[in-house]
Amino acid sequence: MTEQKLFMASEEAKGQARQLRLFAILAWVMAMAGQVFAILKLIHNETLTWLIVAIVAILILAILGSWLWKKANRLDPASEKDKTRFFIQNQLGAILGVLAFLPMVILIFMNKEIDGKTKGIAGTIGVVAMLIAGITGIDFNPPSIEKYTKEINEQTEAVKKINMNVDHVYWTPEGNKYHIYGDCQHIKGHEISSGTVKESWEKKGISELCKTCEKRASKDNAIPGDGTTTPATQGISQ
Repeated sequence: MTEQKLFMASEEAKGQARQLRLFAILAWVMAMAGQVFAILKLIHNETLTWLIVAIVAILILAILGSWLWKKANRLDPASEKDKTRFFIQNQLGAILGVLAFLPMVILIFMNKEIDGKTKGIAGTIGVVAMLIAGITGIDFNPPSIEKYTKEINEQTEAVKKINMNVDHVYWTPEGNKYHIYGDCQHIKGHEISSGTVKESWEKKGISELCKTCEKRASKDNAIPGDGTTTPATQGISQ
């Protein structure tokens, strides 16, 4: 029976995730600060244009925060065993996206000092922005340790099947795929790291096999005895 490999984020990946989360929190804090400023200074008939500008700026910051947070979660995912933490960690972008607008939208519609036209325009734009921030903040396919573990084991078996039973791949710092061949055209001229499929996931986050390498390995291994070098040892020197 094949030994099951448990996903564990590397210290490097955790460090990158912490940095991304810090930037995400900073973006959300700026969005909340923008909302407070808009509530105190911009909910007036004569400042409608600036209120709309503020709403757009808050939306950009909220979306940026959610994007950074999701990226961090893919490097250092939560476990599904702790359901509360798993939900909050993966859907925090949606929660904060809504909160970045909800108090302001409520105050716009409740403010008796502004006319109906201003309420209609600012309120509608605020509601639309809140919906956009909330929806873009939702992670519809949240990562988890369990999901990564399952995919790592499935992909390891798939790689070994077309790679002479060898679990050895290559990847680059900026890429999002791993490669069976070190001399693959997609990674030539780049800094290259190598290791197991599991190591590529732990150090780089979510990944997948290069289609070019997959086709090449399948073709090489379909013709035994043709003098082809084992794919896992081709390309770069170790």
